[in-house]
Amino acid sequence: MVRRILTHIDWVVLAALLPILVAGLLTMNSFSVDDYFASRQLVWIGVSLAVLIGASLIDWRFLRKSNLVATLFLAGNGLLILVLLIGQISRGVQSWLSVGGLAFQPADLMKLILILVLAKYFSRRHIEIAHIRHIIVSGIYAFIPFVLILVQPDFGSAIIVFAIWLGLIVVSGVSKKHLLGVTVAGLLAFLLAWTFLFADYQKDRIVTFLHPLADIQGAGYNAFQSTIAVGSGGILGKGLGYGTQSRLEFLPEYETDFIFAAFAEEWGFVGVIILFGLYGVIVWRLVRTAMYAATNFESLFTLGVTIMLGAHFIIHVGMNVGLLPVTGLPLPFMSYGGSHLLVEMLALGMVMGMRRYALAYHRDDIHNEFIGPQ
Repeated sequence: MVRRILTHIDWVVLAALLPILVAGLLTMNSFSVDDYFASRQLVWIGVSLAVLIGASLIDWRFLRKSNLVATLFLAGNGLLILVLLIGQISRGVQSWLSVGGLAFQPADLMKLILILVLAKYFSRRHIEIAHIRHIIVSGIYAFIPFVLILVQPDFGSAIIVFAIWLGLIVVSGVSKKHLLGVTVAGLLAFLLAWTFLFADYQKDRIVTFLHPLADIQGAGYNAFQSTIAVGSGGILGKGLGYGTQSRLEFLPEYETDFIFAAFAEEWGFVGVIILFGLYGVIVWRLVRTAMYAATNFESLFTLGVTIMLGAHFIIHVGMNVGLLPVTGLPLPFMSYGGSHLLVEMLALGMVMGMRRYALAYHRDDIHNEFIGPQ
């Protein structure tokens, strides 16, 4: 068993992942006797690492079955509907289900399920992928969970669902002309709604959402404190445990939504560059794995995981430095929370499990998958 684990784990990914996990723990640690967040996150890290190792040992080729993927899609949407009926409300968002005293967000799991669905859909239609109906059909698959998540309302997770769909549309080879047409139609619909449907107060809310720093005493307070924290870190940072914005609680939710700002304040520009480099290694490794995947399905799934993690990273950092609206998205592997961490580790473990049989895949099967049988 030890030999199997040593063989199946992608040690380059793990070497980049562990420092990120440790950085998150140190950033959320209050260095007091009763440290609520860090102590619980340490447990979640242990459980999620076990999930990663377990997932890397599984042969995931059974996921190529359409019936199984369809069942997972229905189950995921069923959980989202259940959230709307009996879910817990936290910070004005009804997005949590509680089971046995443990709460989790079905939206996190749905992101991974959607990647499976779209990877399965596009992998079977790579020869005729340029047809516009594939944008429409795949868009319907993404639209259902998008709406169910949006009405919670969890705008951040809804954006990730959209990013997964859009990213896989681009990498799968769908006609860019058709994609451009859909984009233009969406923009025109928004402009018409802005001109003829939205009331003045609705327009004000949208403007405040897009430009939170315009109201630093109200809706933009969190974003304003976040930019102060990032800027005050300087080149080398204030030192571990000496971040005034986070430790003195000027920066709210620094263990979750604004953990990057808290990290940047304590570790400075040098620490941020190192952190970016670690995430870059993970992304590079995932892209490389996708290039050498056994079939289109494994390749698209790996790219979907890359898109999901990359979108989380870009949006989280963007909102922490005041470039993007505050959406409440966690920073992968760093922010406090077991729900998103388990899904992220499961996704990496699945990629590692798919990676181990890629090199042994028969050349004729690869030819049939990409070119078609002769």
